Amino acid sequence: QVQLVESGGGLVQGGGSLQLSCAASGSIFSIFRIGVMGWYRQVPGKQIAMVATITRGANSNYADSVKGRFTISRDNAKNTVYQVMNSLKPEDTAVYYCNPQISATDYWGQGTQVTVSS
Repeated sequence: QVQLVESGGGLVQGGGSLQLSCAASGSIFSIFRIGVMGWYRQVPGKQIAMVATITRGANSNYADSVKGRFTISRDNAKNTVYQVMNSLKPEDTAVYYCNPQISATDYWGQGTQVTVSS
C-alpha cells in the first residue's frame, strides 16, 4: 500500500556530512496526502528516538542533540523527505528511519545505516 525507499546513509568521518532521502509511493496517495514526515534513529540496545519532523507547511522540529547541525526538508509533490546532516559526530551513528504519517497511520522505512568514525 505504501512503499518507502530510503537512501543516503553510509560511513563518514567525524565533521563530515551526509544527506538522507526517503521517497514514498503507493496507491494510497490517490486518496490521502502525507501529514507529518520525520526521521528517527536507533542505536542497538536503545529505544528509537526522534531526530527531526516536518509538517506539510514546512514547520520543523529537532531533537536538541542535532539542532544547528541537521536540516529536514520535504517535497510534497514528490512525497519525499530529506535530511542534511552536517558536522556529524560519532554519537550520530545509528540506523535512521523515515516516518511519514498518512491518515493517522505511521509508516516506517527499512532504515539506513549512518556510521560516523572518530
